[in-house]
Amino acid sequence: MPISISIVEDNDKLRGTLAKVIGRTEGFRFATDYASAEDALADLPQVKPDVVLMDINLPGLNGVECVRKLKPLLPHTQVMMLTVYEDTENIFNALAAGASGYMLKRTPTKELVEAIREMQRGGSPMTTHIARLVVQSFQKPAAAPTATSKELAELSEREQQVLDLLAQGLIYKEIAEKLAISYETVHTYIRRIYEKLQVRTRTEAVAKFLQR
Repeated sequence: MPISISIVEDNDKLRGTLAKVIGRTEGFRFATDYASAEDALADLPQVKPDVVLMDINLPGLNGVECVRKLKPLLPHTQVMMLTVYEDTENIFNALAAGASGYMLKRTPTKELVEAIREMQRGGSPMTTHIARLVVQSFQKPAAAPTATSKELAELSEREQQVLDLLAQGLIYKEIAEKLAISYETVHTYIRRIYEKLQVRTRTEAVAKFLQR
């Protein structure tokens, strides 16, 4: 069954572009679009899309507040913030409100498509720069050594290569091409990495890798 996607974005041109991208991507289905949070809140509970792409800077109610009001109504719908804002305050406010991903509007189309798929698989996709900001916000100067080194040592050489490429911001398809392995094999390695590092998302795995 295709992933149904709704868009909340007040820029008519961008909203139309996103709708076209979704409409022509295999495995995706464009559901609805809205120019304001108020319109989205009135209609989305009936539409029940799998994913909502949400802007922050909307007229009237902003995107973060829209997510906060929307999640109790649609607990199974995944919300990805798609915005120009890359400051930690907006990032954490959005995640605290219930967003599962945070991507920038300048993100290349193929990366955005992969991010939506990753989010549907239970991940929390973020652009490399955003992920680094999240990591830095948790890092403390001269942090004492932790068990991270031991956990990383349990990874196979190939798993460490995959994790290194994840940390560089490569998407799954690019990792497969770089290592000359199949797309599904990349998924297998990443699942093992998550299990060994005891994490659930790409961001958490990269955070542990960067703190090694």
